[in-house]
Amino acid sequence: MNPTDVLGQIPIFSSLEEQDRTSLTERINRQSFPKGSVLFRRGEPGNALYIIIRGHIRIFSSTRQGNEVTLALLGPGEFFGEMALLDGQPRSANAETTEETELHFLDRDNFFSFLMNKESALRAILCALSSRLRRTDDLLTEAYFLQISHRLARKLVELHESVATAEDDLFPIRVTQLELAGMIGATRESVNKELNILRKKELVQISRNRITVLDLARLKRRIR
Repeated sequence: MNPTDVLGQIPIFSSLEEQDRTSLTERINRQSFPKGSVLFRRGEPGNALYIIIRGHIRIFSSTRQGNEVTLALLGPGEFFGEMALLDGQPRSANAETTEETELHFLDRDNFFSFLMNKESALRAILCALSSRLRRTDDLLTEAYFLQISHRLARKLVELHESVATAEDDLFPIRVTQLELAGMIGATRESVNKELNILRKKELVQISRNRITVLDLARLKRRIR
């Protein structure tokens, strides 16, 4: 997939005409990173928007006690770093690669020089940011009111639907139990216990750092 096509799948740029995406592509750089690379840490200057070509990125935050909370797992076609890119403020979270990853990145000066003349892109980025804020609100609500079993089922359904395809609905979710715990505001031990319950009910299959949803319909019923 060429960079112009990649941009077309990102909410910020999907409303742009192909010639505009081609113009923007000329401002983008490309770089590969090995597994475990830290792209930036919380508090560091924000000066680039990243677009994932292949591989996966974990966005996470750390407490003073050293505990980590996984905020998001992002894959090909997704983007991150846009908040610091827009306001120039320090990064609000950490980002690292969970496997060998290839990225496009657009620095702040090039990004703004392009947006100055693209009202449609401005509208699209506002919609994308609003969507992410809503997801954060949902996560906080779930952490307060839903039991761990419901929160876990909901997150597994969300992750499954983000990776499954029409040809392969048993595509495994690449996530550790610690990362999953951070996503739903629980401990790794609690997630391990709930996953074993789901495994015994033959709703999921568990292997090293991979979870495969075997019965999506029954898993969804646990959310209701």
